[in-house]
Amino acid sequence: MTAIEQTEAVRPRGTRLPRRARRNQLLGAAQQVFVAQGYHAAAMDDIAERAGVSKPVLYQHFPGKLDLYLALLDQHCEALIQSVRHALASTTDNKQRVRATMDAYFAYVEDDGGAFRLVFESDLTNEPAVRERVDKVTNECAEAICDVIAEDTGLSRAESMLLASGLGGLAQVVARSWLHSDRSVPRDQAVQLLTSLAWRGIAGFPLHGSEQH
Repeated sequence: MTAIEQTEAVRPRGTRLPRRARRNQLLGAAQQVFVAQGYHAAAMDDIAERAGVSKPVLYQHFPGKLDLYLALLDQHCEALIQSVRHALASTTDNKQRVRATMDAYFAYVEDDGGAFRLVFESDLTNEPAVRERVDKVTNECAEAICDVIAEDTGLSRAESMLLASGLGGLAQVVARSWLHSDRSVPRDQAVQLLTSLAWRGIAGFPLHGSEQH
């Protein structure tokens, strides 16, 4: 569920919601405020007002602003990790795997809620708990890609991880650049261009056991 879906039907102040529903509502409101203002400029007052609740209700669920921010990071880091894993598992055709993985990053940055900004453009990366989560999403996506490369090429784990980190980093940086350029190239075309670039590189490593290897 996106932040917009979580908050578009905000109930009047004082309306009681089940705890999980209230938590989702608060996370949606917080995402909108953090994306718009950044961590440092955002205030718990702003988030409570956006959610249509009192500050005591907000603090019942999240003891402080950092707790709220970390909960959002946990949610949206896991979303990208699962998306990349799903892309890799969606086909056994390696060129299509590359395309699906590139597209997973584009879909992530294009989401209306702007959650990628919290993960990849945070103004709080000097906070160890935030840095840990950002590193986790980068590393776990690379690990997922690494598993496929190592299995298919027979390269060492260390070599495969270097290649995987390169592919993941390429996808993330280019997808963000594409979004910040106001999507001047249609998404499908942008994904195809990046796929062609990435595939020409990774295809240079023959499949394990082939005559070329």
